Amino acid sequence: MKIIPSTRRFVLTSLLILLAPIVLFMPQAYAESYVAGQIGATIPGNGLSNGDLTSTSAPFQSGAISGTVNFPSGTTVSDQSLTTSFMFGGKIGHYLSKARWFGLEAEIFYSTPHIKQQDVTLRSNTPITFTPSGGGPSTSLGNALTAMGVQGANFSVLTIAPLNLMFRYPGYRLQPYIGIGPGIFIASIKDPSITQGENSQSSTKLGLNTLIGVRYYVTRHVSAFAEGKYNYVRFNFEENPNFFGFNATYTPISVAFGIAYHF
Repeated sequence: MKIIPSTRRFVLTSLLILLAPIVLFMPQAYAESYVAGQIGATIPGNGLSNGDLTSTSAPFQSGAISGTVNFPSGTTVSDQSLTTSFMFGGKIGHYLSKARWFGLEAEIFYSTPHIKQQDVTLRSNTPITFTPSGGGPSTSLGNALTAMGVQGANFSVLTIAPLNLMFRYPGYRLQPYIGIGPGIFIASIKDPSITQGENSQSSTKLGLNTLIGVRYYVTRHVSAFAEGKYNYVRFNFEENPNFFGFNATYTPISVAFGIAYHF
């Protein structure tokens, strides 16, 4: 049967329309290694929570009154609120060719969820006491001591996740994925109002890094992604002459967006 030109155009047009969705969504993620940059925001959640005091005492001075506040074992610190922070970082990863749904990824990101000015309460099952300078009897301050309007401080966290185990739905331009792995969290607290002596504390601890996201291949070698991260770590800030020592849990949620290059 002879096909006239108008019919031929109709057939070709129809075939293109039918093939377009297949071409658009056919497997195109040939390149399985990638590097990426990411930016976003860190939402601190409960801030520095479940605090346990590790100091046994702290210096105190107000006008002519000076001495030492003594903390019983088991003294706790109220949650310290943090600010929402900008975050940025990078990634490098690789998906296996024989198990395309599984890969390994390393990432690093940095944020500064500073400690807000706030009231801080110390609580104990036994009385907190005050011993004046030069000796003399100790005075009970009760089982709770609240410091009003404590000056805020600069707080920064560098997260290094050396081995995320990645699981994705492979083969299409749009790929959801999840990941989990250990994280090394390097935190620092610095009080710029302290001009004499040590004005910072630091803590480096191992914790948990998890993420869930979706990636879209814009081209064969370039993709865009959006993901949410959840971290868990227990910091231990050591005391110094200007800071009491304490342990605290840090459980932020981060939202990140990025661009990856695949090769």
